[in-house]
Amino acid sequence: MSADFELADVRAAARSIAPFINKTPVQEWQGRMISERLQPGTDVVLKLELFQRAGSFKARGALVNMLALSEQQKAAGVTAVSAGNHAIAVAYAASVLGIDAKVVMQSSANPARVAMAQAYGADVIIGGDGPACFALVDKIVAEEKRTFIHPFEGRGTSIGTATLGLEFIEGAPGLDAVIVPIGGGGLASGVAAMVKTLNPDCLVFGVEPEGADSMHRSFAAGGPQTIAKVSTIADSLGPPMALPYSFGLCRHYVDELVMVDDDQICDAMLLLFNEMKLAVEPAAAVSTAALVGPLKEQLAGKRVGLIICGSNIDPASHAKYLQRALSA
Repeated sequence: MSADFELADVRAAARSIAPFINKTPVQEWQGRMISERLQPGTDVVLKLELFQRAGSFKARGALVNMLALSEQQKAAGVTAVSAGNHAIAVAYAASVLGIDAKVVMQSSANPARVAMAQAYGADVIIGGDGPACFALVDKIVAEEKRTFIHPFEGRGTSIGTATLGLEFIEGAPGLDAVIVPIGGGGLASGVAAMVKTLNPDCLVFGVEPEGADSMHRSFAAGGPQTIAKVSTIADSLGPPMALPYSFGLCRHYVDELVMVDDDQICDAMLLLFNEMKLAVEPAAAVSTAALVGPLKEQLAGKRVGLIICGSNIDPASHAKYLQRALSA
């Protein structure tokens, strides 16, 4: 399935959300540590989306979706389900657009992320495990007539993340490849569609954590698949399923999928911290982990863009993952 939106749609969305987001930096990564981990001549460029408002790329899709609501829908409010970043993004978007938000977060959600969503003014409900949370959101939609803002599925979400792809390609000319994290596929779908629109020869690699490989399984099966259990420290990449819209775009525009394990993710977090002084959450380190791991030889001598997608992590957890890498 090719995108049902065009460059003009993405540029229009970028203009509409511009007052509410940061145009995040594009940074060359040059240094001894990264050079020692890669083949000679490999250039690395980072899209630092961890500096986005609300701490991750999720603000883009939330804003695109909520700006499209009718006045009646805005008055009724919105709801969402999330383990963290999407809840924070919906809470942020609602706060700047003057919309009431009630978000359902999983019991496993990091308390720091719960506090962030509450700080933006959202009514946060702790709803149990993933299926229980989705059931609760369905109930809220039925009873309160709120609009459900999906964490990764739908045209508005993919157009939102396409604005990130647009910024990256315009800010980093001449990329041979872009590596993008994959959870549900909302980020990868929009980014990949825009990369291929603006630079068709640029390869797009999607990275999943081992233990949350729903997109790998979906590619293999030819349609969206669900996994029984998610097991990874990269909880932001842990939706237990792929869904038709984001799957279709990923299948069409992503050239190849790779996987990294939790130890590789911790190692990449340490590398980003030591050399680039970036304190990232595990999900944001998977693109780096893929480049210095499974894609090292394939991308030797290439100019490679890495999306660093978020940084909503508390200090204790960050320190624990860095210590795990140091111990290894």
